[in-house]
Amino acid sequence: MNFQQLRSIRETARCGYNLTEVANVLFTSQPGVSRQIRELEEELGVDIFERNGKRLTGLTDPGRGILQIIDRLLLEAENLQRASREYAEQEIGTLAVATTHTQARYMLPKVVQAFRTAFPKVRIALQQSSPEHIAEWVLSGKSDIGIATEGLSQFEDLVSFPCYRWHHAIVVPDGHPLLEKSPVKLQDLAQYPLITYDLGFTGRSHIDDAFKNADLTTDIVLTAMDSDVIQQYVALGLGVGLVASMALKRNGPNPGLKVIDGAHLFAENVTRLAVRKGAYLRSYTYDFILEFAPDLTREDIDKAMRGGV
Repeated sequence: MNFQQLRSIRETARCGYNLTEVANVLFTSQPGVSRQIRELEEELGVDIFERNGKRLTGLTDPGRGILQIIDRLLLEAENLQRASREYAEQEIGTLAVATTHTQARYMLPKVVQAFRTAFPKVRIALQQSSPEHIAEWVLSGKSDIGIATEGLSQFEDLVSFPCYRWHHAIVVPDGHPLLEKSPVKLQDLAQYPLITYDLGFTGRSHIDDAFKNADLTTDIVLTAMDSDVIQQYVALGLGVGLVASMALKRNGPNPGLKVIDGAHLFAENVTRLAVRKGAYLRSYTYDFILEFAPDLTREDIDKAMRGGV
């Protein structure tokens, strides 16, 4: 039994039993992956994968239990490597942070700046994607930390912490009729074409839920991941914008636009930071987390990682 065999099993399950994709992930050949799987199955005396001819189609009952053990073994092997680096190079390394565009653009710059001042020899790799991909990257070990508003609390193998709360705001061109409404109602918004975030991004589900619960039909004519892009198309007169309030705090709205408070219309959003359950966190990883979420303590993090909350 060796680590290459264990990685072949784990990645085969992660890659939907596509051995070509597994080979690419592990930088080896497809026949090599097949051999590693077959040799481990022969050593253990059980079939880990179900097969249809030569094609792998799923996990057997024993395979599901074996995969859980393999995940723990590989996680501890990674923890051992991280722990050794911690003692050998306490303030040198790379911190991979997976996050959405909105967080990277509006909330992380000051955090990254402060962190870099404290740890000038630590390289930061910002990886931007959807909340679902962020969770997958943290679970796989590709990222050390995940930051997003939606989805991170839904994965049982992630430990996530609420960091801050925010709401959506309404952005309209100067002189828009909605500026005369006080307060603006959902029924008022539903009369206009809307521009907001893509599905699954930046609290979009709260926007959809608000209109659905009010039994209102919306005309969402354009979606984007970037708050600045949304504002740009609002300025062109294509619709009313619904954007994250954090995107407006630093510089206000784009020229020619006005902001209307939307906190009374849509549910509050919570941005969360997540790490992989059981992962070894290097000291500077703790520092980054505490810089982003100053209400947390290292004891809070350790307790959650042990399953205490």
